[in-house]
Amino acid sequence: MQQRKTAVGGKADAHADVIAGVKSPRQDWIHRAPAQGGIERIEAFFQHTGYALHRHDTYAIGYTVAGVQSFHYRRSVRNSLPGGVMVLHPDEPHDGQAGTEEGFSYRMIYVEPALFQAALGGKPLPFIEGGLSNDPRLAAATQALLHSIDRALDPLEQDDALFDLAHALDAVSGARPLRASADFGAAQTARDFLHASLDQPVTLDELAAASGRDRWSLSRDFRAFFGTSPHRYLTMRRLDAARQSMLGGMALVDAAAAAGFADQSHMTRHFVAAFGVTPSRWLRTVDTTVRSKVR
Repeated sequence: MQQRKTAVGGKADAHADVIAGVKSPRQDWIHRAPAQGGIERIEAFFQHTGYALHRHDTYAIGYTVAGVQSFHYRRSVRNSLPGGVMVLHPDEPHDGQAGTEEGFSYRMIYVEPALFQAALGGKPLPFIEGGLSNDPRLAAATQALLHSIDRALDPLEQDDALFDLAHALDAVSGARPLRASADFGAAQTARDFLHASLDQPVTLDELAAASGRDRWSLSRDFRAFFGTSPHRYLTMRRLDAARQSMLGGMALVDAAAAAGFADQSHMTRHFVAAFGVTPSRWLRTVDTTVRSKVR
C-alpha cells in the first residue's frame, strides 16, 4: 500500500489531517500508515505547536522518539520523553507542542475502545493516571504495533498485538472496581442500535428499550465499557461517515445531511471539536491518491 507523507506549517488534529507539502528537517511533517481494522498509526515531527485542544473517542497510545512533547491533559501539563509511553484516554481533551526549541517527533496509534473490549471481555476500560507510564510491559506492547510504521500490519499480527496491548493496559492501570449491576451485554446492544441509526434521531429511551436497561444505568454502563456517552459515540460515528462521503466527492452540505446532522454548521461544530480543523480544511489536506481509492 502507498503510505502518506504530509507536511504542515501550523496546527494539526489528532488524526493527522494536515496540509500536504514536502518534508524537510525543520518543517513539520506527519507520516500516516494505512488505516486498517479500527486503528490508525502515525509518525510525526513538530517544531513548535502540534495541534490545538481537542478530544476524540479513541485511545491515543504512543511514545516520543526524540525531543520533549508537552501537552495539557487533565488539568496539568505533561512532558513525554523518549523511553516512556503516552496513553490518552478516550474523550479526554488534550493538545500537543514542543517542550524545547529542537521540536519533537513521536509515534502514535489510535484504537477504538471496542477493540480493547473484545480482548477484555467487558471489563471497565483501562485508565492510566496522568497519561504517562514507564512500565516495560506497556512499552513492549506499544512498540509491537508501532515499530513497522512503513508497512501495513498483517491481520493476525494486529489482532495478537492489540490483545497484548489491551492486557498490558489492564495490568498497568490496576484493577478498578466494577459495579455489580453493570451490564456489558446491554451496552453492546445499545452500541449496535447506534450503528444501525446513524441517519436518524436517537433517544436514550429508545436505547434503554432496545437494551432492556433503565436509561441512567445504561448511560453509566456505556461510558464504563466504551469510554464515552451514547450521544458522543453516535456523533463520532456520524463524523466518520461524513468524512467518507466527503472523500467520495459529496458536497459538505450533502455529506452532513447523509450522516444525520441537522445541517452543515451542526456538522462543522462537532468536526472542529473532534479533529481540531474545519471540514473544508481537512478535505484540502487529504492526498488525491486517498480520494481516488475511495471513489
